[in-house]
Amino acid sequence: MDNREQVRAFVMSNFYVANPAALGDGASLLDHGIIDSTGVLEVILFIEETFGIEVKDSEMLPDNLDSIERIANFIGRKTA
Repeated sequence: MDNREQVRAFVMSNFYVANPAALGDGASLLDHGIIDSTGVLEVILFIEETFGIEVKDSEMLPDNLDSIERIANFIGRKTA
């Protein structure tokens, strides 16, 4: 399972997604109300525990954490 699939599986199993099939990898998780500020912290904990990487305060940005695609790309950059 690649990063994107792992992130999608985490989001689908930990947050309410009304129509999982309609949630594209590039869709904003914040704008769609799937995650909130507490949810962002859950995503960070998932990233750190699952991939063994540290998410620095300066990296806690929508550019890194606002969609399945952005999270997967962030993980890819941190693990490269």
